[in-house]
Formats: sequence, structure tokens, C-alpha cells
Amino acid sequence: MHIISFKTLREYAEIHADCQEALSNWYKLCSKAKWSNLVEVQKVFPKAEAVGNFTVFNIKGNKYRLIVSIDYEGQLIYIKYILTHAEYDKEEWKNDPYF
Repeated sequence: MHIISFKTLREYAEIHADCQEALSNWYKLCSKAKWSNLVEVQKVFPKAEAVGNFTVFNIKGNKYRLIVSIDYEGQLIYIKYILTHAEYDKEEWKNDPYF
């Protein structure tokens, strides 16, 4: 999978240093993956779930939520949001027109 964009992860980790290693590990695993559906994603990330048109990953023991859009055919992951659990629970991100 090609991830767009690593810069987003790096910039978030600069602000939230405690998740840097977890985001880096997520990136490494996803970069090597060749998934064709959510079931295959869940073999690597069992708690990943579909929410609307997005896939949500728990990061650092569910302290953070990484929300992405996955194009399985094109083998692309688009990072949409990285939120703390509290920010995620506010559900404001669900106003995204692609949700």
C-alpha cells in the first residue's frame, strides 16, 4: 500500500510525541501490505473497523484514532484524520463529505 501522506503522521507525532513509535509501526506495516478488503486489514489490525466510508485504526492502546480512506484496487491509503480518543468521540469529523 502507498500511504498519502507520511508527512501528516510525522507532523502529528511532533505534537503528540507519545504516539510517534506507534504511528511509525503502523506506517511500516501498512507500507508492506497488499490488502484487498477490510477482512485482510483486520488480520494485521484486529480492532480496525469500517465507519462510514473510512477505516479507523486504534493507535497506542486506543489513545488515538487514525482515520483513513483505503483504495484497495489502487493500493492507496489516504490519511484523513488523526485524533485523540476524546476528539474522535465528538464525532465532528463525521461531517466530512466523504463520510
